[in-house]
Amino acid sequence: MPKNSKVVKRELDDEVIESVKDLLSNEDSSDDAFKKSELMVDDQEEKDVDVEEGSDVEDERPAWNSKLQYILAQVGFSVGLGNVWRFPYLCQKNGGGAYLVPYLILLLIIGIPLFFLELAVGQRIRRGSIGVWNYISPKLGGIGFASCVVCFFVALYYNVIIGWSLFYFSQSFQHPLPWDQCPLVKNASHTFVEPECEKSSATTYYWYREALNISSSLSESGGLNWKMTICLLAAWVMVCLAMIKGIQSSGKIMYFSSLFPYVVLLCFLIRGLLLNGSVDGIRHMFTPKLEIMLEPKVWREAATQVFFALGLGFGGVIAFSSYNKRDNNCHFDAVLVSFINFFTSVLATLVVFAVLGFKANIINEKCVTQNSEKILKLLKMGNLSQDMIPHHINFSSITAEDYNLVYDIIQKVKEEQFDSLGLKSCQIEDELGKAVQGTGLAFIAFTEAMTHFPASPFWSVMFFLMLVNLGLGSMFGTIEGIITPIVDTFKVRKEILTVICCLVAFFIGLIFVQRSGNYFVTMFDDYSATLPLLIVVILENIAVVRIYGIDKFMEDLKDMLGFSPSQYYYYMWKYVSPFVLLCLLVASIVQMGLSPPGYNAWIEDTAMEELHSYPTWGMIVCISLMVLAILPVPIVFMVRRCNLIDDSSGSLASVSYKRGRIIKEPVNLEGDNTSLIHGKSPSEVPSPNFSKNIYRKQTGSPTLDTAPNGRYGIGYLMADMPDMPESDL
Repeated sequence: MPKNSKVVKRELDDEVIESVKDLLSNEDSSDDAFKKSELMVDDQEEKDVDVEEGSDVEDERPAWNSKLQYILAQVGFSVGLGNVWRFPYLCQKNGGGAYLVPYLILLLIIGIPLFFLELAVGQRIRRGSIGVWNYISPKLGGIGFASCVVCFFVALYYNVIIGWSLFYFSQSFQHPLPWDQCPLVKNASHTFVEPECEKSSATTYYWYREALNISSSLSESGGLNWKMTICLLAAWVMVCLAMIKGIQSSGKIMYFSSLFPYVVLLCFLIRGLLLNGSVDGIRHMFTPKLEIMLEPKVWREAATQVFFALGLGFGGVIAFSSYNKRDNNCHFDAVLVSFINFFTSVLATLVVFAVLGFKANIINEKCVTQNSEKILKLLKMGNLSQDMIPHHINFSSITAEDYNLVYDIIQKVKEEQFDSLGLKSCQIEDELGKAVQGTGLAFIAFTEAMTHFPASPFWSVMFFLMLVNLGLGSMFGTIEGIITPIVDTFKVRKEILTVICCLVAFFIGLIFVQRSGNYFVTMFDDYSATLPLLIVVILENIAVVRIYGIDKFMEDLKDMLGFSPSQYYYYMWKYVSPFVLLCLLVASIVQMGLSPPGYNAWIEDTAMEELHSYPTWGMIVCISLMVLAILPVPIVFMVRRCNLIDDSSGSLASVSYKRGRIIKEPVNLEGDNTSLIHGKSPSEVPSPNFSKNIYRKQTGSPTLDTAPNGRYGIGYLMADMPDMPESDL
């Protein structure tokens, strides 16, 4: 070989890395160098962009301080109030321990695969929900906007629940608790118990009359409830302050808001197990009713709970994962967070039924005492014969078992006259069988149980502080699902957008703190999210599997994770999950059609709830909520289909990173046809092939190789190459 050929060869070796061994040996150093790497067309352009005021350069994209912070954020978002007051109700209603079987099956079929899919696309493309689906196909960009609308609707009423919890939290610093006894009413002649409270219970009266001061119908607004208005304002101020700096501020709060609920749940479990009747509650909870498990309704409700428990379709999962490195093991994250969510639900169920078992035991003891006194009166009056009563029975200290023995004997002997005696069967199972969920569980049943705890104010403070933290964790993810996509797409300042979003949400949320506000919360909870989110997730699945391509997506996962994910996910995403989601959508529509649309109104005179139908304007609002939530999908599709907006003008395809900053690239570039090198629109961009990227040494660094080796997604060209503009991402 000629001498000058050797010189040329050495120069090429200095500039181009071709050896797999060299790539692997420099892999670790590329991690640090990646953060400092530059993408540039030439040195002069870089200087101009960096110093030019009013340019499109943004600050470096935030990143999680640690993997723990990120996991806590995802856990805080997925583990919410539904784990505490929805899952135990469904478990009790749908077969006890047998309900866990369909729940686990559906968690494996739709829960983990779809959660993994959202984590992967967010981490792969590093955008919020709007940017992710716009990148995959501009015609499907409406999916991201629909997620934002649903997040906004949910945030409106979800923060009201945090406001309710704040009110109860503020009222817990007194002994006895204000909902411990019915209030007394004084008039000129005598003092008597408040009739509405006497007909219901102390905790029920306090919830409906003292806290909500509820009206008797949806149409009767009754004006603002100022106590709840102040609590709602406090809740939005907390959310705004926590989110104003994005994950830099909310990430630190996650250490407390995500972990504190587990401390409280464990404390309640230990305390609950030491109470009389707690074992009866847990036994009732996990006694399997296998015949119920075969009903289609059980599977539909289990699928719905899996779907909403993980926060699928909201965009919060995508937003959080977009702040990860591209080589993060999102498969591990998906499995870990999903099972943490499941075991949290089981832990909350144990706590709820340990406490409800204690409450049922107290109510059962009162029932035995009252009915034993009735039997003694009947014996004295001669209506019952003393010969009926077994000799070992002592009515002064009668047990529940002895009372039920006497009750059965009297029922058999006095079969024809039994109803007129007015005796009740005091069975603890009857009390435990009264299914309660939502606000009925948290603000009525659970608060009543805590009034019987020793040091009840302490436990009340802990419980409602736990509810506040559970709510805030979910709110952070919900607001992130709104803020991140808009910031990524429209390049607005996050601080200003966060403040505006919270202010607008607070003023709209005033409809929920009217005296009729609880009925609006029920309306939004029933109609604003269920169907729109199902449609969103179905479209997400179709976008990845059919539009982007399941094979290309599996290759991307292999590149990000460093290993090929199981073929299990391939078949779940391509066949099983879409089919199950479509079945769930059809079942939800049928259920909605069969169930008369209405709400439970509190009637003051009877101190009971009555089912009322929505007025005509209420039905219009319900339908509008569903239509508005899903409307962005067809609108964006038609706009793109009819070319009303140029894909290349200001689209995400013209955005790329420079020193971790986002800059806009020139469009309509000429020259090489490689779409990853030239700024083509997302619809023209094929899936990047990581194995064929060109890696060059970083400018000004003769020794440090910064080739990402495919670990950060699409290839970063680390060279000063005037003839090559920056890549799309």
